[in-house]
This record gives sequence, C-alpha cells and structure tokens, in this order.
Amino acid sequence: MSTFNAGPPVLIEGGSGVVTLVEAGTFCLSDQLGDIHPGTAHGLFYRDARILTRWVVRVDGAPPEQLSVVVREPFRARFVARKPPPHGVADATVLIQRRRIVGEGMQEIISVLNLGDEDTALTVALDAEADFADLFAVKEGRAGGGGAESTATEQALRITDRGQQGRGIIITATEDPEFQPGTLTWQVLIPAHGSWQTVVHCQPIEDHRAVPMNFADGDEETPEDKIQRWRASTTSLTATGPGLNTILQRTETDLGALRLDDPSDGTSYVAAGAPWFMALFGRDSLLTSWMALLLDSDLALGTLRQLAKLQGTESNPITEEEPGRIMHERRYGPGSDRVLGGTVYYGTADATPLFVMLLAECHRWGVGSAAVRELLPAADAALAWIDTDADLDGDGFVEYRRKTDRGLANQGWKDSWDAISFADGRLADPPIALCEVQGYVYAARIGRAELAEESGDHALAARLRTQAADLKDRFDEAFWLAKSNCYAMALDGAKQPVDVGSSNPGHCLWTGIVPDERAAELIERLAAADLNSGFGLRTLSSTARRFNPMGYHTGSVWPHDTAIAVAGLMRYGHIPGAIDLAVKLASGLLEAIQEFGARPPELFCGFARSEFRSPVPYPTSCSPQAWASAAPLLLMRSFLGLMPDVPNRTLTIAPRLPDRAGTIRLADLRLGPATITIEACGKDAKVQGLPADWQLNRK
Repeated sequence: MSTFNAGPPVLIEGGSGVVTLVEAGTFCLSDQLGDIHPGTAHGLFYRDARILTRWVVRVDGAPPEQLSVVVREPFRARFVARKPPPHGVADATVLIQRRRIVGEGMQEIISVLNLGDEDTALTVALDAEADFADLFAVKEGRAGGGGAESTATEQALRITDRGQQGRGIIITATEDPEFQPGTLTWQVLIPAHGSWQTVVHCQPIEDHRAVPMNFADGDEETPEDKIQRWRASTTSLTATGPGLNTILQRTETDLGALRLDDPSDGTSYVAAGAPWFMALFGRDSLLTSWMALLLDSDLALGTLRQLAKLQGTESNPITEEEPGRIMHERRYGPGSDRVLGGTVYYGTADATPLFVMLLAECHRWGVGSAAVRELLPAADAALAWIDTDADLDGDGFVEYRRKTDRGLANQGWKDSWDAISFADGRLADPPIALCEVQGYVYAARIGRAELAEESGDHALAARLRTQAADLKDRFDEAFWLAKSNCYAMALDGAKQPVDVGSSNPGHCLWTGIVPDERAAELIERLAAADLNSGFGLRTLSSTARRFNPMGYHTGSVWPHDTAIAVAGLMRYGHIPGAIDLAVKLASGLLEAIQEFGARPPELFCGFARSEFRSPVPYPTSCSPQAWASAAPLLLMRSFLGLMPDVPNRTLTIAPRLPDRAGTIRLADLRLGPATITIEACGKDAKVQGLPADWQLNRK
C-alpha cells in the first residue's frame, strides 16, 4: 500500500496567477488572495455550472494585502494576507487567513489574528454572487450576469437561478453574521494577541435539492478521506533520483483528486483535467487509465465500465453517436445541449480502438476474468464500428468527418481546427485518417485476439490477427514518406499523405504497427532538432509552415505525447538509437516537470532549450491534467520494461533505467491475486512476492 503523504506544499508568493482547487466534479478558480471576481473566468463550479461568481473578503471595507498561498492538496489551500497598517505606521498587526477546501461544495474558514498590544474592532464582510453560467460559456468568455435571485434570512444567504435549471447555492456561517442579499457581515472585537474565526459553507442546490456536503462535520466521506483511501489502495512508488520522488508523489495526489465516483456501483473513473475538463472524456480517460495501471488497475476498470454504459447504440448526427462508438465527452452544465447537442458527444476517432486496447491491457494486468467478460460485448461493438461507420470509404482505414458544423472539425487528440496541416501550411480536407489511429486499431485487434484465444475462440483470434497484419502492411504502404524517412501525420480526403513532421508517429511505435525495417529511420527522424525541443517532442516540426511554439497543437510540447513516444522507443529498444533517444526525451521532460513544481502541465511552449533554459508555460494549460499527471508513470513502466501477463502467470521485466533515475521501488504492486515488490537500478531488478507458480522473464 502507498505510504505517500500529500507531498511538499506549493507556495505561491506575489503575482496575479489563478489558484485552482479541484476535487472530483467541483473546482474553484480564484486570485491569490482567495477572491473570486465577476467578469473573469473565476468561480466555484459544480457539475459544469458556475455557482459562485463573486466571493470577496473585505476588512473595514477594503481588501487585505496578499502575503502567500500554500496549496498542500489539489482540493485545499491556505490564503494568507494582512490588513494594511494605518498611514504612517510601518508594520501591520492584523493577519487574515482563509483555509479553503472544495468537495461537494466548499468550506472556508476565515481567521483573523490580532498581533497588536491593543484590542481591535473590525468589520469583516464577505460578498457573494452567482450567475449559474455554463462552464463552456465561462471558458469562452461568453458568460453574462443576471438570472440569479438572492434572498437572505437570519440563518443563510440563498442564491438561485430563478428555477430555470433548479440550481442554486446556500451559504451559511458560524459566529452569527448579518445576512443581506449578496453580503455576509460580522462586527468583531478581537482582544490583544487574540483571534476570531468563522466557518462558512457553500452548499450546492441541484434539481431544486440541496446536495449533501462532505466536510468534517458531516456523515459523508470527506475529500481527505477519499484521498487517504486512494493512497492506501495504490502502489507505493519511490525513486532516489533527484526530484523524482516529488514528481511521483504529485502524480499520485493529482490523479486521486481527478477521480470521479459513480454512486450507482461504487466504481471510480478519471476526469480529463482541471479546470475546464472535470468530466469523463473517452480518449483522455482511457489513455490516463492505461498509464496509471502501474498505480491502480481499478481506475481503468471503472473508466471502461463508465464508457461502456455510454457506448453508442443509434445514429444521431447532432451528437455524432453511432452504434458501438465510444463517446468523446460528457457534460452536465445548462449549455450542454447547445454546445454538444446533448449531455454526451461522440465526435472522436480514437476513443473506440483505445477502449479495446485498454480492456486487453487490463486483462494482462490481472483484472478479473468476470469483469473482462462483462465488457467483451462492448469491445466487439467497438470493433464493429471500426469496420463499418468508422471506415467512411471502405479502404480499411479509420477516418473522420464531422456530421454537422457544430461538431469537432478534427477528432484525434490534436483536435484544434488547425492541427492537421501539410508542410506548406494547407489544412487537410476531410475525411482524415490519422496515422496514430491506425496504430490504435492495429493494437486493438491484437488485444482482442488475445482475449479470444484465452476463451478458446481460435477462429475469431485468427481473423483478428489477419486483419491486424493486413492493416500493418497497408498502413506502411500508404503512410510512409520515403523522402522524409517518416510516416505521414494523416491521409487527407483525396488519400494524399499529410507530409508534415509531427509527434504522431511516436504513437505508432507505441502500438507496434511500425515494421522493424522502418523503425531505425523513424527514430532518427524523431530525434531531429526540429521535433525534439530538448524538453520533449514538439507536436509539429519547427520547419512546418504552421509551426508556432505557442500554438496549442502546432508546436507545443505535451508531456503525455512525449511519454507515449518514449514508451514506443523502449518497445523498439532492440533498434539502434531507440534507447538513447528515449533517455534524452525522458530526461528533458522530467527536467521540465521539475521546473513546473513537480506537476506536469497539460502542455507547454515548444521553444528550443537552446533558446530558453527553462520551459515556457502555455498560459491556459490545464493543471492538474490527467494524462499529463500520469505521464511519469508511463515513463517509469517503460524504462522498467514491465510487461505482466497475469492469465499466463508470467512477469517480464527488462530494466534500462537511466543513471538519473537512481533506484526505483514499487511496493504493493497488485497483479491479479499477486502482490509484489520490485526494486530496480540500471539494468538490475529484484522481484519479491512473486507466486511460486509464476515465471519471471528477464530480458
């Protein structure tokens, strides 16, 4: 079991950055004083709606002066400030602290400490407003005021959306404030060297009903309880290399905070990231779960179950639902119908094969055979979609073209409008077949064939392996660019290879669709300076017409993308140059992560390391973000060469750890019925706890 604590605190001093707190489906954005201001993207958000748009503390009518912010957990922060000293006095004597925690709502403890030698009288006021805007409207800057009604009683301040959606918030507090519409006020007298404190609760209203809060004074499981339960059930990961232990601790904590629970069956699954993607996403949740198998396989199983429940059953051009298709994202906000066409949107080309890939991988990692059998119908429906609706022209490749003008124009992981372009800058016309998606389909068929062999269905296994082999040959023929020694990013609607250099082929290495005879050239191409920034792989070559190191998918570096490429390079470790490049990419990425306080952001700018000694942040990057947080786990697993095969009672390990990693230890790693410990350094590894009837393969 894990023995991690919360990790080192994140201390923020000065500046005007946004402080993000997140716990499951609730998140809060504020300034570094703790205040939430109208007219910004600030707010307390619950189930994709903003339930607080103003939350401002004033002392004697003025805002305090900010001193510091300490964030010890993703869901908890302490804001420290002072009341400015009187004119002509050098030192302040009144300290204000706000201890905030988010969960099913928000709790804030406001404390005022009088450090002076005289009693002090103060007026403490807390302004509160709400607009109940949809998360999409806030993110895009379209949210407006109005539509909320504020009423005050002697016990509470209640703000509602006038019954339109049944949303609202109830604000209560200790120490007998005066409640007025929009404001709570306390008149306090604090003795010399004494203190005063109030506890404020913000309770969401959903469907006209108050939501049970989960803080220490209630019966519900608290955010602290949830994170401790998570830590107690996961693998304990430690490393002696400089800074690696801190990164691993942050990874575990952040993934724990990004978990969502299904109350109907008690399973947990993973959201995509804070602040804007605290929801189930097909692609993001599947890839994160894959990377996190080293930490907890239950997260992957819960994600698969959630996605199977929402798997497409009919054709709907508005939501892009199709039979067997795995969804792209699910939302609960008031604007979901306008933005997505419904609460669930299906416009993704890659989530469906990734679903089948993850199910097969879960089987290898020891998820129970009954749970795997339960999900086989969903996997087979997914493969049927791949063979039918996903192949728009019958050429054997999975393509995408959005069904209406409201859908996503690009439906791979690089889904911004300008992400798929030729080297000369022309945008690719749909239908578009992405190279990495063909790799996912290849791996999905191989994985499903393994499951078929396990159950004795050899005919199905043979058919799937034949399909996979045929796809591998046709992929190489259609996508390989001899002049560039690389695979095309995609094929456009005219079947022309999109000839730009990109990180996408790194995913092809990961899936195994690349023939050995191509791998050496592809590895050399990925190592070139136009793709390798020194801190990780750029999404787009710096020689491309559309290259922009500050572009979302047109030159930035994404930690998960680089980690997947590293996993692919280690898979082809027998090819000259593969391990050397994997070490360079992983080392650069880990050094970048340390620069970001041990928390990998969703992405950062793709400037060359020779140009900037530190990675340049991308201004609206999500943090924590699920697949970025999980990227260090995939790096660790890749350099360990860890490949369990629980059904066949086999564990393969081939460590090739860089010197900077030091000694890595995995304790209480669950592989089906076995619980083992691995300790590795360099090319050596010790495995303890492996059952006597298992075979240990060392490579």
